[in-house]
Amino acid sequence: MYRKADLSPILEELDATDGLDGLQAVSAGLRDALSIDHIVYHWVDSAGDQYGCGTYPEDWIQRYIDKQYLRVDPVIVGCFQRFHPVDWKAVDWSGKAAREFLTDALDNGVGNQGYSIPVRGPSGQFALFTANHNCSDEEWSEFKEIYGHDLILIAHYFNRKALDFEENRAPQPVRALSPREVDALTFLALGYSRAQVAHSLSISEHTLRVYIESARFKLGALNTTHAIAKALSQGLIVM
Repeated sequence: MYRKADLSPILEELDATDGLDGLQAVSAGLRDALSIDHIVYHWVDSAGDQYGCGTYPEDWIQRYIDKQYLRVDPVIVGCFQRFHPVDWKAVDWSGKAAREFLTDALDNGVGNQGYSIPVRGPSGQFALFTANHNCSDEEWSEFKEIYGHDLILIAHYFNRKALDFEENRAPQPVRALSPREVDALTFLALGYSRAQVAHSLSISEHTLRVYIESARFKLGALNTTHAIAKALSQGLIVM
């Protein structure tokens, strides 16, 4: 049975990170805090360059690149077509290439369970944040129930940091929104109800309404949907 860990030290470490190498250390720390096998973050920037950090074995990472598994990896394909988190068991593994890839991955230290969160940033930037483990379906279902919402937030925090470190990137506009306002709009953009957002952020629906109205005022938005659209277009939240 999973016991929910205090992830605030990880978020503080992530916030203090001042370079891409720091994301690697945060990945390992998060993996240990969650008591799972792997955490992986992979991004493609607006110029098409790729960067990855995480805890997969080095031999597997090189094998993945050498065999060009990016072309057949059903998780990549499934996440690129979606905005919501993807459980690996819900991905189509029926093709021969996909099955061979999965067998190779399991043989090289990748766990049989995965939960991948697609994140989209400005100018075509795309990233994938993945929690990976070897356990039963029942154990993994419990893990997702406990940490699913936290992983969505952390995925977006990772991506914000990576965008800050991207070379030759035009500076982002000054962030007019507070972190809580960003979190609230991000969850709403992902399709969560207000009750679900309030639960995820451990606040009351009244407090959530205050954050939403404050964000709407700052953005000059007519309603919540307009606020989300403006925040996305200005790069204040990323999906």
